[in-house]
Amino acid sequence: MRPSAARLLNILVPVKRSVDYAVKIRVNPQQTGVDLNVKHSMNPFDEIAVEEAVRLRERLKDGVKSIKAVTIGPPKASETLRTALAMGADSAIHVEIPESAPAPEPLGVAKALHALIQRGDGEGKVDLVIMGKQAIDDDAGQTGQMLAGLLGWGQATFASKVQVDVEKREAVVLREIDGGSEEIRCRLPLVVTTDLRLNEPRYASLPNIMKAKKKPIEKLTAADLGVDFTPRLETLKVTEPPVRVGGGKVESVDELVAKLKDAGFTAA
Repeated sequence: MRPSAARLLNILVPVKRSVDYAVKIRVNPQQTGVDLNVKHSMNPFDEIAVEEAVRLRERLKDGVKSIKAVTIGPPKASETLRTALAMGADSAIHVEIPESAPAPEPLGVAKALHALIQRGDGEGKVDLVIMGKQAIDDDAGQTGQMLAGLLGWGQATFASKVQVDVEKREAVVLREIDGGSEEIRCRLPLVVTTDLRLNEPRYASLPNIMKAKKKPIEKLTAADLGVDFTPRLETLKVTEPPVRVGGGKVESVDELVAKLKDAGFTAA
């Protein structure tokens, strides 16, 4: 009997439209959050995730069947998907929410991704999720771990190196930890979150940007997935930190002690 051929990998890469990393963040006049009327782009950690998926295809050749990008956001988030398609993703899914709707929280995003993955079966079943370890707007760093928990899959967070063996259906991941790194071996299916040292994302070439315009983007809603993006947390108020007051110079230790006493500082 001939051994059955290993099933090719289907990779899912969640990406997020966030305020561009070069923009100086300011609190909006209502003090309900930051001013969003600024330049947006793909979350940098998600760019690393897209790049790693494309590099896996380049290393594994025909071992990767498909790379699909997915985002949850307003209509303008489709621009982020086009960037992922220009970098090398094959197709994309846009779970669209109203422009005025609040940004989904990590648990809501994880539930939506869980529902998307559960839709696939057979040859289209997702084997590997590669996503940024966090988004630079909320810095929550929770979605990947929550998704792995909902799916019951293994997880390899803060990855700085990823090696996948299609035949053995396993991956070896080097991950960043306090004071060094840790190498772990995981069985597929798997959720991987990317760290900065994993790679340096490529710039999309003009021909690939043009090709990306013809690649398919499937439109879905929260209702299609049976999920609710209603926030569980309420932001009461957002304010900027107080302006730092300039320091001063003293001529002697005695003058320093006197100033400290005047400011209310006393020896214990």
